[in-house]
Amino acid sequence: MKIATDWTDYNVIATGDGEKLEKWGKYTLLRPDPQVIWHAQKNLSAHKGLDAHYLRSNSGGGQWKFLSRVPEEWKISWRDLRFIIKPMGFKHTGLFPEQAVNWNDMTKAIKEAGREIKVLNLFAYTGGASVVCAHAGAKVTHVDASKGMVERARENARENGIETIRYIVDDCKKFIEREIRRGNRYDAIIMDPPSYGRGTNGEMWKLEDNLFDFVKLTKEVLSDDPLFVLISSYTTGLQASVLSNILTLVFGEGGIDADEIGLPTDEKIVLPCGARGLKLWKN
Repeated sequence: MKIATDWTDYNVIATGDGEKLEKWGKYTLLRPDPQVIWHAQKNLSAHKGLDAHYLRSNSGGGQWKFLSRVPEEWKISWRDLRFIIKPMGFKHTGLFPEQAVNWNDMTKAIKEAGREIKVLNLFAYTGGASVVCAHAGAKVTHVDASKGMVERARENARENGIETIRYIVDDCKKFIEREIRRGNRYDAIIMDPPSYGRGTNGEMWKLEDNLFDFVKLTKEVLSDDPLFVLISSYTTGLQASVLSNILTLVFGEGGIDADEIGLPTDEKIVLPCGARGLKLWKN
């Protein structure tokens, strides 16, 4: 397992009974986590200093219960970058700290390439990877179908003085198809596809059915001198070896690192947080 150990403004305090207790800078949040099927060692909701608790609804979804005066948003740091944290609907905060595992690898690859790297970030959400890659010196195109999430990505970039990212609000598959027709190519591709989704015209996305063909499609926009392709997945039950197989079948053998990613906890266990597959070409 790849473990994100280099946070100073974030940590997982405790886990149990389907929830995780986290410290995000000054504020402590309790949120659901479907991977946490073990019992808590203490009453997490009674934790001293708990600021907000996301409560699920029996009818689906849920809402935040604020226990102290929590600001609408605040910032935390990773290395010399800053990211905006904002409790949102469906338990999210706008950042996935376990992705620091990937940020480290991408930063290293871009800086060691010794040339300008064009990065395409698909299903790019609030832009953590876009900011990291741009900060490392890459020329980044950020694509997400949600206008609101793309604006959040702009805010994260501005927070770090980055003005060079190209933002696209679009369906990722349609964007790739247009880029193929335009002849545009990228040296690195990042994707974090959802388990399920629906396009602007009602198109259905189901990761198990669509991921392989989508990855094959992205090969058409990969440059002749590629650096890396990174796939992240939070789909429950999808193992890292599946991502490894897809990368091998589409891009060829060698240079593939696929594993679970996770976060250390103060309980001295590791919280699993999905899987990643990285195909890295040697410069």
